[in-house]
Amino acid sequence: MLLLSKLSDYSIRPPFYIILILTFEFYYSIIIIMKVLVATEKPFAAAAVEGIKKEIEGAGNELVLLEKYTEKAQLLDAVKDVDAMIIRSDKADAEVLEAAKNLKIIVRAGAGYDNIDLAAATAHHVVAENTPGQNSNAVAELVFGLLVFAVRNFYNGKAGSELKGKKLGILAFGNVGRNVARIAKGFGMEVAAYDAFCPADVIEDAGVHAVKSQDELFQTCDIVSLHIPATPETIKSIDYKTVNQLPKGGILINTARKEVINEPELLKLLAEREDLKFITDIKPDADADFAQFEGRYFSTPKKMGAQTAEANINAGIAAAKQINAFFKDGCTKFQVNK
Repeated sequence: MLLLSKLSDYSIRPPFYIILILTFEFYYSIIIIMKVLVATEKPFAAAAVEGIKKEIEGAGNELVLLEKYTEKAQLLDAVKDVDAMIIRSDKADAEVLEAAKNLKIIVRAGAGYDNIDLAAATAHHVVAENTPGQNSNAVAELVFGLLVFAVRNFYNGKAGSELKGKKLGILAFGNVGRNVARIAKGFGMEVAAYDAFCPADVIEDAGVHAVKSQDELFQTCDIVSLHIPATPETIKSIDYKTVNQLPKGGILINTARKEVINEPELLKLLAEREDLKFITDIKPDADADFAQFEGRYFSTPKKMGAQTAEANINAGIAAAKQINAFFKDGCTKFQVNK
């Protein structure tokens, strides 16, 4: 106000220095600092948090952390005034999105995004994104850690078998599936894949045999590795009929989503077919029932696919960069809701 009153003293044109001051005051007044929340029940590695902080604060925004929270109420309180949000496997349901009145973008640090209520995000005009590819190698390496464990009879001291020469089927040929194929070739395995949304020539160009259907994949492969998302079409789709098509001694491995397994039907099948094995890094709801199949079933205590320092850092920093790009340029390249 003082500057404006002084301008009245200049009937023709104010001095140059006053114009500069006014220009500075104008631009300063429209700088908006965005508040970015990192909400992680299972926190990022310290190095990842530092990387996220460097990206967010380097763009002139504010970073706040909610780590190791134990009650949903804590999350609901934390989201009330934030403009952006980074999560891992944390649930961003309709209640959370309703509480986040200022939220403009939410990024899942990882490939899967079924923990975000996309319909609610769209209804609240919130852009939802994921960070595809950042943890794909970590998941792929775990597949083979679990497979070696399984074919060597869970290291029980008895003779097992080798992966070399076995035929591996990959269900869904995305970032993880492609890395699984790459590693499988190093083991000397035959590799086939089926993906309803990936052209067969793309699969073949990667040196992988493209089968014509999911049924063919199960019928012709010794091992099937699941990499499908949890969607209305895939939930409980891995059922008795599907898995029963595996040849004798077949192995089913799931590092995708728990929800794609029809647990009651798979339990029934394992009881009937003593030659099958099921290994997973997502503990089933019926874990205690599956545990009866000693020597044929194994689950990690919690989801382990992305649990490497590298994947942790890559996904977290990618999420921060995507948020910065959204606020700076309106970039929505990785948006998963419409």
